[in-house]
Amino acid sequence: MTPELTLVIAAVVLSLLDLVLPKRINRTMLGWLSLASILISIGFVISFLQPVEPKQLLGLSYRIDDFANIIKLILLTGAGFVTFMSIGLIKEREIPHIGEFFYLLLPATLGGMIMASSGDLITLFVGLELLSITSYILVAMRKKDLRANEGAFKYMVLGGISSAIILYGMSFLYGMSGSTNIVEIRNAIGQNAADLLPLIYVSFFLLLAGFGFKIAAAPFHMWAPDVYQGAATPVTAFLAVVSKAAAFAITFRILYVVFAVGPLSQLPIHGDVLLSLMVVAALAMVMGNFTALRQTNMKRLLAYSGVANSGYLLVPLAIYFSDVHFSNFSEFAFYLIAYLFMNIGIFAVVMIIEHSTGDETTSGLAGLYYRAPATAVGTVFLVLSLAGLPISGGFFGKLYILLGTLQTHNYWLAAVMIGTSVVSYYYYFGLIRQMFMRGDMESREVFITWPLGITLWLCVAASIVMGAVPQWVLNWIEQIFTLTQDLLFIG
Repeated sequence: MTPELTLVIAAVVLSLLDLVLPKRINRTMLGWLSLASILISIGFVISFLQPVEPKQLLGLSYRIDDFANIIKLILLTGAGFVTFMSIGLIKEREIPHIGEFFYLLLPATLGGMIMASSGDLITLFVGLELLSITSYILVAMRKKDLRANEGAFKYMVLGGISSAIILYGMSFLYGMSGSTNIVEIRNAIGQNAADLLPLIYVSFFLLLAGFGFKIAAAPFHMWAPDVYQGAATPVTAFLAVVSKAAAFAITFRILYVVFAVGPLSQLPIHGDVLLSLMVVAALAMVMGNFTALRQTNMKRLLAYSGVANSGYLLVPLAIYFSDVHFSNFSEFAFYLIAYLFMNIGIFAVVMIIEHSTGDETTSGLAGLYYRAPATAVGTVFLVLSLAGLPISGGFFGKLYILLGTLQTHNYWLAAVMIGTSVVSYYYYFGLIRQMFMRGDMESREVFITWPLGITLWLCVAASIVMGAVPQWVLNWIEQIFTLTQDLLFIG
């Protein structure tokens, strides 16, 4: 529990420091201390990353396994980047309480880590609410901005409704099994599936709708554009990467372990579960990419890009697990890691433009190659990864998922993946066109803080490495992760 306890202790200490320090003292030091606690937590997680028997606490309520450790590493890396690139850039006129911004990122990340390690519905819901409530506060911190107020209100109301839907779905699982333990639920409803079939369907669709909101997958995505646009850009980056990854962790734990594999996999409901996941994935890819075509605000464009990527990330959950195809989690984790770097990097670019010109629209990129050539070149690599073009992490992430889809003979879903990826080229290449083929009439100078510059180029380097030697990352995941022990709770 040292990774989690590190964040708990740091959040408490930083909140007390923020209270006792005089107002004249710069709160940037709290950002550095927050980053230090995240790095310490990452060190602990890395030390646990090895293929050994999972550790269980409180009768399987909390599990320390390699599924959780890989997800935690992604969450902490994303939170670390968000904290680092915000240092020296967050201004009091935008967020009046800078200290609170830095230490509220810690409990939000902690909530995601709890979700990743949960083996029980109660533990899972506690982690979900810790992440959700903290996220509502982070979105609302720009309290003098009307768009932030509107986005935070929508996020809180719709987030509360989605949490209630998830809780309602969980109540059906508890009622059918008499337990909140995921393993006991899977075994109990599998043994009595013939008698409980209508209730199993109800619980599945309720959970799918609730989790669909949390991962911003169509048609449950309508909150995302307003929230992304209204929130401060570092908070938007946090929601796009850390919050989404945590939501996918519980989606994988519950929908995959309870419904997609195990006793229910021998019944007709199994096909309906997978088909439903495929339909949501396809809707997310289609609606996300086609709606992004009309966007001129960078954060709204990236919100719809995130909706489309939620569809791509759902595909490994939806395609059939069998002897022919058993690398579902490896494909999912690889693309999630690529998604982390390309999104954090592109949000760093948005922050650079916003800080330099105050412009959040795509036209803020106009003539970037002539104003900051190196930044423009780095942005091109990130855009290529987002578009899924060769020699990038995003390309191989989509390729592995696509090959898995073809192996399981889901050709229509593969066609949707290819078609929507082609559509995305239009708006992604529109960003490149702005940088190289448009001129900035005002010749505005580009200011890059060194944390932003380092973040940008680390993300570029990671995307290039994942595109050049993808087998390194994929082999690392497969060497650590064991399907039966780390996800299915067998053995």
